[in-house]
Amino acid sequence: MQHHFIANASVPSTSGRTIAVIDPSDGQPFDEIPRGTAEDIDAAVHAARQCWRAVWHKTSAADRGRLLMRLSHKVLEHADELTALEQRDCGKPTKQARADALALARYFEFYAGACDKLHGETIPYLDGYSVFTWREPHGVTGHVIPWNYPMQIFGRSVGGALAAGNVCVVKPAEDACLSLIRVAQLAAEVGFPAGALNIVTGYGHEVGDALARHPGIDHISFTGSPRVGTLIQQAAAERHCPVTLELGGKSPQIVFADADLDAAVPVLINAIVQNAGQTCSAGSRVLIDSLIYEPLLERLGQAFSALRVGPAAMDLDLGPLIRQTQQQRVWDFLSDAQVAGIPLVAQGSVVDEAPDTGYYQAPTLLRDVPVQHRLAQEEVFGPVLAAMSFDDEDHAIELANATQFGLVAGVWTRDGARQFRMARRLQCGQVFINNYGAAGGVELPFGGVKSSGYGREKGMEALYGFTTLKTVAVRHG
Repeated sequence: MQHHFIANASVPSTSGRTIAVIDPSDGQPFDEIPRGTAEDIDAAVHAARQCWRAVWHKTSAADRGRLLMRLSHKVLEHADELTALEQRDCGKPTKQARADALALARYFEFYAGACDKLHGETIPYLDGYSVFTWREPHGVTGHVIPWNYPMQIFGRSVGGALAAGNVCVVKPAEDACLSLIRVAQLAAEVGFPAGALNIVTGYGHEVGDALARHPGIDHISFTGSPRVGTLIQQAAAERHCPVTLELGGKSPQIVFADADLDAAVPVLINAIVQNAGQTCSAGSRVLIDSLIYEPLLERLGQAFSALRVGPAAMDLDLGPLIRQTQQQRVWDFLSDAQVAGIPLVAQGSVVDEAPDTGYYQAPTLLRDVPVQHRLAQEEVFGPVLAAMSFDDEDHAIELANATQFGLVAGVWTRDGARQFRMARRLQCGQVFINNYGAAGGVELPFGGVKSSGYGREKGMEALYGFTTLKTVAVRHG
């Protein structure tokens, strides 16, 4: 039985109610988390505010960095434990869960080094004046963390907020809480003051809503669906609270005829099957030059057919989806595609050892997907790749930009001028040329345009979002 983590202590929910923790590999409960309430959020915000006033705002940037570095080292020491928690809680294959634990440590390491690098500037002004700027933390920041990459998104969001001098109240997804509760405990062990980092578990419509509406929250960071992102914005707007939103994507991979296909194919596959396709930046559309459409589809089909899906502990190409409702969502997309007559190119296989009660989905490659079909427009959040062809650069750009989303894009071409033309014209927050994802890219600002949200996380840019700018003008004659 888990508890909230408030002011460096395990605290049961005021409701006394719990939520079952389900293992996606077999669909069976194995733990419980508290079903939090608005009162629990209020207690966490109060603890955070007390910490802010008494301790944290007086803590130097260098000391904040030292604490974050200790936490990074502590995460590495407990990487096996965190891997096991994430694997069972989220259904991630071992290699993916371990990669997430190591990425979490890297986020803390990066932001530890960035704490005392967040500078203001001086501004030339009128004679007799000196003008300069300070970057100041918001105060108490709220963080709504999704279930697909709990450790990674916790690191990029909470790590940046703490580095900038904020204290944090975190609401994890009810489907994936265990690793984050443990990380908060590790933070207390390395010396973070009580109230600097607080975890409250529960449902979004109860705990998440209370967090977004709480008058003691000075900034909100949310990663999730556009629908919930709208609700977060509306709640925050009532008190003019700033928000950072990352709301998913329908990211295209654009492959020209001159691309190095030997290099491209493994990346195209990984970009859609990693984490069973449950990735905001998944390369879920592949746009292929008509000159190589058939041969590239053949290569992709062969690769898809070889993919295997099974229980997380088997450490195969894919694990299960997070829950039954997500599995049903993917099935609905595939059913719609079948009704529309969209051709199936290839599917992977679910191994015989996979329990019938687990939430498995074979990776699926579909071709000739119409640009207006929901499979080309909406985020499936599963291992389904939609292929379509294009005739020239203009056509590729038209297809790539023809969705409500704008998070990430990949471009595969040896033509240097084309690389820059495409990067300029693509409507998204990140463009990768002859690669995709840049190995996690802790240092690389991340965020979207259009319905993919606004604001940036990762890198130094995240620190600007977690601070406000104050201008000081001194007249001295």
